[in-house]
Amino acid sequence: MTIVPEWPVILQFAVATLVIAITPGPDMTLFVGRTLSSGRMAGFACMAGALTGIIIHTLLVAFGLSALIVASPQAFLALKMGGAGYLVWLAYQALRNGSAFSPEKKGGRGQSLFANWATGLGINLLNPKIILFFMTFLPQFVSATDPHAPGKLFFLGLMFIPLSLPVVVPMVLAADRFAGLLRKSPKVTRVVDYLFAGVFSAFALKILTAHAR
Repeated sequence: MTIVPEWPVILQFAVATLVIAITPGPDMTLFVGRTLSSGRMAGFACMAGALTGIIIHTLLVAFGLSALIVASPQAFLALKMGGAGYLVWLAYQALRNGSAFSPEKKGGRGQSLFANWATGLGINLLNPKIILFFMTFLPQFVSATDPHAPGKLFFLGLMFIPLSLPVVVPMVLAADRFAGLLRKSPKVTRVVDYLFAGVFSAFALKILTAHAR
């Protein structure tokens, strides 16, 4: 097929994607945190939302729309502010709804699977780091003069999903097992609440310092 790159290109992209997949980020933090607070199904729903965001980013890159966002200082600034604000809101929620994985609260105020999916989608779409990754990294594997460049970009972008699953799925399953230990110690659960709030806040600050290239 003309949209499928050559095997050496696919292998190089696969190796690079695996390296990026194991790099901690706000999406991974969300998967683990939501699994700890609401169970594995909530974690998988957040993960599905983030992967849906990958599809959208891939389409934007394939059609050249992401380039317009990155090239516009005003649009990129608005994206950074929105992404950072969203992460700060998640940090606030972690503190406000603290110790959500204590036995008496388990399932009491849990969000629906759709709400968790939407949260994962939002944290992915509002992360300028993801857009920069797809804008600066993905195009390196496709020649600009290739008449089938959009199709090949779409193919490689979608490959990011199955390649990242072996990394993120075990993390959700491990967090689900760890949640059982946390429910036995309310004090430890509160420490985890503050930990995740701090991580989300740190990622928010990191997003604000992102620069378009």
